[in-house]
Amino acid sequence: MVAAVAPILALAVGLSLWAMQDSVTFFFSPSEVTAENAPPGRVIRLGGLVEMGSVAHGADGSVAFVVTDNAATARVVFQGDLPDLFREGQGIVAQGAFGEDGDF
Repeated sequence: MVAAVAPILALAVGLSLWAMQDSVTFFFSPSEVTAENAPPGRVIRLGGLVEMGSVAHGADGSVAFVVTDNAATARVVFQGDLPDLFREGQGIVAQGAFGEDGDF
């Protein structure tokens, strides 16, 4: 019985992992973001540190800042109320999509 069930179970687990290969990563760092991993319009999570001196508040209520992993950077534009723990030098994970202009 075990000899018959084990290969079926292994195949089911393998197919499940293969189907979720894009979802396994919790977030992408700025240096991992490429046109293949994050094409414009695809919703992903971007994580890293908010670069010191990069936070700029717009007149329309938006907040623009730069996320870095000390190897690459990505510009993020956020619309809405910032979380209480948001500050420069702090780690964040943001969910959204890159626009055609390259801003997240």
